[in-house]
Amino acid sequence: MTPPPAHSATADGMPVPDDAPRRPPALSVGLIGWLRANLFSSWLSTAATLLLAYLVVSWALGFASWAIINAVWQVPGTGGQVGTSTCRALDGAGACWALVTEKYRFILFGTYPFEEQWRPALVVVIFVGLYAISAMRRFWNRRLGLIWLVALTVIGILMWGGVFGLSFVEQERWGGLPITLILSTFGIAFAFPLSIMVALGRRQSSMPAVKALSVVYIELIRGVPLISLLFMASVMFPLFLPEGMNIDKLLRAQVAIILFAAAYLAEVVRGGLQALPRGQYEAADALGLSYWQKTGLIILPQALRLVIPPLVNTFIGMFKDTSLVLIIGIFDLLNTAKTAIIEPAWQGFGVESYLFVAAIYFVFCFAMSKYSQGLEAEFNRHRRR
Repeated sequence: MTPPPAHSATADGMPVPDDAPRRPPALSVGLIGWLRANLFSSWLSTAATLLLAYLVVSWALGFASWAIINAVWQVPGTGGQVGTSTCRALDGAGACWALVTEKYRFILFGTYPFEEQWRPALVVVIFVGLYAISAMRRFWNRRLGLIWLVALTVIGILMWGGVFGLSFVEQERWGGLPITLILSTFGIAFAFPLSIMVALGRRQSSMPAVKALSVVYIELIRGVPLISLLFMASVMFPLFLPEGMNIDKLLRAQVAIILFAAAYLAEVVRGGLQALPRGQYEAADALGLSYWQKTGLIILPQALRLVIPPLVNTFIGMFKDTSLVLIIGIFDLLNTAKTAIIEPAWQGFGVESYLFVAAIYFVFCFAMSKYSQGLEAEFNRHRRR
């Protein structure tokens, strides 16, 4: 006589039918399963994981000891000067964050008048607010242009002053984070549409003169470093101006950055245009659309969606390249940090100053990167299978 089939039981003792779905082994799913599959799948993977874990933990403990446990956050002032003997007594065993607490105003705002530094601080807040509003798709209409126009007008009033009871501050006193945001924001805002026009011009087969000018512009600008363009804008460009006419050096630097960024962005946009299937162009022609209707409604939206990662990569590089404006005597965020440690009392503590600035750069660049990832995922949702 054949014995009845055995039934497994649940935790409460109830039998489980043979045809019921069974759960996978506990060691192959969840966190434990991921660790086994990715970090401990073989003896070689296990050895590499343990070695890297040891190096990371050792570095993290050493950095925490230097940056937090043994760090000096403030040192007593003597005779109006901040004494640094406490920091120097550590002999490198701890960070001297007292440099940041003492010099953060200069690092962030340069030589802007001390009592008026609330104005550039408010400018930074306005810029961040503009970035946040521009990232919201519900503002992607005509209202966004009006918001930017009003905000930039307020920024100009705050930085220059001279109206509404604000004291006038000459442009030579500007510096730090506001300069970095001004150069990068205006650079991106003007370079992006220029790059689209140049990319479209390079692909024109019916207008060889426009195509030739676009090719010459792209290859010429991309063939020289940004520092050479800034040098030409500062030294050579004024030589071609009429006598008695002068253009502010910040504007000259801004134009150089725009021209430089537009050349690189144009090649990124052209890559997106070439990546579109030929059928998209033919379908637009079959609908009877004009060139500008076809380009603005069908071609460009799809092309730009394909090149979001390289576009944002260029934006991030441009945001950091503003540090090169030192060549024409403009002190952006990185250059004010370098200037802050020129004082003899603070020499030898450059690491702390650069780490403070690096954290600011990282926040802005990481925010751009994360936003671009979300935007790319949203725009390419229809491509998922």
